[in-house]
Amino acid sequence: KSPPADFPLQEDEGVKRFYKQAAAAVRDGGGFGVDLDGRAIKTPAKAPFTVPGESLADAVAGEWNAQGDKVAPETMPLMTLASTALDRVVPQHDEVAKTVSAYGASDLLCYWADSPQELIERQRAGWQPVLDWAMQRYDAPLKVTGGIIHVTQEAATVEALDRAVAGYDAFRLTALHEFTSITGSLILGLAIMEGHLDVEEAFALSRIDEEYQIELWGRDEEAEATRQNRERDLANAARFLSLL
Repeated sequence: KSPPADFPLQEDEGVKRFYKQAAAAVRDGGGFGVDLDGRAIKTPAKAPFTVPGESLADAVAGEWNAQGDKVAPETMPLMTLASTALDRVVPQHDEVAKTVSAYGASDLLCYWADSPQELIERQRAGWQPVLDWAMQRYDAPLKVTGGIIHVTQEAATVEALDRAVAGYDAFRLTALHEFTSITGSLILGLAIMEGHLDVEEAFALSRIDEEYQIELWGRDEEAEATRQNRERDLANAARFLSLL
């Protein structure tokens, strides 16, 4: 029996492949979707799968075509990100924007080490230029502190960053959420969005502390696996953004 036309990507692993060919398709009313043997897919929440760009739809279709005998959702990051935008961000844009912008009130780049001096200097060299960029780009000067004592940012700065985040549409906000949550920094996330930094630069800046500790104590196998996963997820989000 053929699956229904609105067959969504399943959350379960190991769903048997039920189609021969996936292809991008123009949707009535604008946008692009993906058809499996001519049948339109939907999101896991059964919303119409419609994205703003043909390039993204083509790439998602490519993920479906790359599946083997079984469909493995974990190998389809673009499908996952687009579905997240449609299922979670579109209906809750303001809430998601607030979640992302909240990183700015306690941004990673504002919390420097209080020792040793070598680590402080690495943070200063890497982070201060990005903070300077944010001040000029958003009129949002950020205070920095040494150690873990909380520093309260000026209300005008927080409001400026809130406006910047809220201005992104659901798809771009999804990418920004990935950049920010992975790096721990709204400023690094915005710098990627604006093209001020590429993802490799931003990821390296987010890991100044960790890399310093690795130099002292060596690499931990579990921590290295986590690093690789985060770097992969960041690259997937960057590709998603570029395809928009």
